[in-house]
Amino acid sequence: MEVVNAIGRRKAAVARVFVSEGTGKITINKRDLANYFPSSILQFIVKQPLNTLNVAEQYDIRINLGGGGFKGQSEAARLAIARALVKINPEDKATLRAEGFITRDPREVERKKPGRPKARKRFQFSKR
Repeated sequence: MEVVNAIGRRKAAVARVFVSEGTGKITINKRDLANYFPSSILQFIVKQPLNTLNVAEQYDIRINLGGGGFKGQSEAARLAIARALVKINPEDKATLRAEGFITRDPREVERKKPGRPKARKRFQFSKR
């Protein structure tokens, strides 16, 4: 099997994933998964598509992550891994879609408007 690549985005985070046959090693920005995401919850989010299909020990995954915060980055990596797995085996798409791993979360930060302190917040109204 050659290297399969895919891209995933969430908020401001972008994840480029390269999947090849291997032993289940996940490397993010040339660091180990446990080193990059010390939180076990974020590690779980990244591994969700692999665990759903029971293929966690079959592939080596290299991820380039940039932008956003750690939560957005972990979810971007999850989407990219799911897309790469669908490229490898298209029959897995229905299973991953049922779990919600194929859908790109479209929510983005709303821009700040001029004359206001934040996007929607207004300065206190003064009657007099």
